[in-house]
Amino acid sequence: MELAVLLVNCLAVTTAHGRAVSPPQSGAERLAALTARLPASAALTGADADGLAEVAAELRPVFGADAGIHGAATRLNDLLIRHRAVPNLHGHPDQPPVLAFHPADATLVDAWAADMGTALAMVIGVGQSARLGACRAGTCSLVFFDTTRNASRRFCDLSCQNRAKASAYRARRAGRTP
Repeated sequence: MELAVLLVNCLAVTTAHGRAVSPPQSGAERLAALTARLPASAALTGADADGLAEVAAELRPVFGADAGIHGAATRLNDLLIRHRAVPNLHGHPDQPPVLAFHPADATLVDAWAADMGTALAMVIGVGQSARLGACRAGTCSLVFFDTTRNASRRFCDLSCQNRAKASAYRARRAGRTP
């Protein structure tokens, strides 16, 4: 889940914390952005980064109410089929097998897409789609996975929450003055 949030926020958003941002456009830019945020990205290539940017753009509407629950399910089903997501056990010969949701021979992009899509599908499938959120602060399109006890998170982080509250306060205050 954390990887899906990171990829979407790194490669597929156009506003963050009240400012316009430009997602990286080329394989080299995307690779640099991913390398800066993911310690395990040493094996990535520019082509992998481009493929992951496509996956991130596909996953972005799943967070929040952009596509609705049925639209999100359709989008995820298509992604899971395209990236050959299927549960199986595999691993290295000198280590015990691990449960994965991609074939052992999958490319890195297919493996990550299948695993991220499966994680999101499991969240939706167990009735927890409200935990997949997009920041509700104006001009911020960052996404998050809500881990609060009562699923009440509305903002990507404290800075957006503070901006939204200050803006609401100013609006209320302006409404009271003649």
